[in-house]
Amino acid sequence: MSEAILDVQGLVTEIRTRRGVVRAVDDVSLTVGRGEIVALVGESGSGKSMTAYSLMQLFPTPAARIAAGQIRFEGRDLLTTPPDELRRIRGDRMAMIFQDPSSFLNPLMTVGRQVAEPLLARDYPRNQIDARVHDLLTRMGLPDAASLARRYPFELSGGQRQRALIAAALACKPTLLIADEPTTALDVTVQAQIMDLLRSLRDELGLSLLLITHDLGIVAQHADRVYVMYAARLAETATTRDLFHDPRHPYTRGLLRSTLSIEGASDELYSIPGVVPNLAAPPQGCRFHPRCPLATETCHQQPPLAAAGASLVACWYSDRVA
Repeated sequence: MSEAILDVQGLVTEIRTRRGVVRAVDDVSLTVGRGEIVALVGESGSGKSMTAYSLMQLFPTPAARIAAGQIRFEGRDLLTTPPDELRRIRGDRMAMIFQDPSSFLNPLMTVGRQVAEPLLARDYPRNQIDARVHDLLTRMGLPDAASLARRYPFELSGGQRQRALIAAALACKPTLLIADEPTTALDVTVQAQIMDLLRSLRDELGLSLLLITHDLGIVAQHADRVYVMYAARLAETATTRDLFHDPRHPYTRGLLRSTLSIEGASDELYSIPGVVPNLAAPPQGCRFHPRCPLATETCHQQPPLAAAGASLVACWYSDRVA
């Protein structure tokens, strides 16, 4: 891995609920190197998006807070950074794109105005803003940028809205882009176009990319390294090649078996038994053990994230094949 631009250690995020405090992110550590594409994968409800919100310190609910850990970005601890400075870092150096652009684009504002907003907030020369917006939209592969900038989000297709959202995120030339399920609800062709765009932007601009996704096909094609998350905790981490060729956690193996492949045929698609646990009352020890084919009494104790082959795995039986 190249020099780390993002270094997260022991991150804990809690949400206050009527049933008590829920740990939506529980002791998560990860790194992203300069120019690297790192994927964070797992089922819905595993804590992927809440991890992204925690890194940005932009929570969807005021009941959430970071309770412990360290987030170092470009050598600076973001958890001790003054709010005004943090806001500038979020726009200038790190940015986030969301899984549903319709929820984050204002339907009453033109696309061009929304792409320009980060520039307007940072005293960008007013006489240069239109040219910058048109350049960003053109770089996103959108034709006739000047005309498109005058349109409203409802006049654009899903893929065009996602590209506009990426343009807004890149307006201030960040070095880290966090992409939360950037291809959800898009058809397969548009998904491929969006991912190719993000990869080309990485190559062209030297961006680092943290990709939040449940799509292992996208991970296999685009990511350099992978973190597998389950029930708010990390289950396994490895390079993409090692993870796909030699998965060590039973949960990772289950995810891979659940993925369709043209390389093998099956009469029935595999699914992992059971459901993701309720984080208000998680299982003791390894949180996957109620669904795991290898589980024993030992699994009622939490395993450390330890070396197993070329991976780091939180499993007492990572040397076994399920």
